[in-house]
Amino acid sequence: MSKLKAAFEKAVAESKSLPEKPDNMTLLKIYALYKQATEGDVEGKRPGFTDMVGRAKYDAWAGVKGKSGDEAMQEYVDLIESLK
Repeated sequence: MSKLKAAFEKAVAESKSLPEKPDNMTLLKIYALYKQATEGDVEGKRPGFTDMVGRAKYDAWAGVKGKSGDEAMQEYVDLIESLK
């Protein structure tokens, strides 16, 4: 396992026990970077107007489209570190 992958998995575990719950915008960024790192670019249709949470998540993930998995992993690790 690469150093980056190990650091990413450690950050994922640490994200569940942050001292304070991050604000919604930060949570969306964490979500988007995680999805980009683990699944790649967002696919499928954007959720409808009535699904506001799904739509916000989709938009956040779409905002990091084109980032490589390694890039997204590194940003995720850096973001979690900054929240500790």
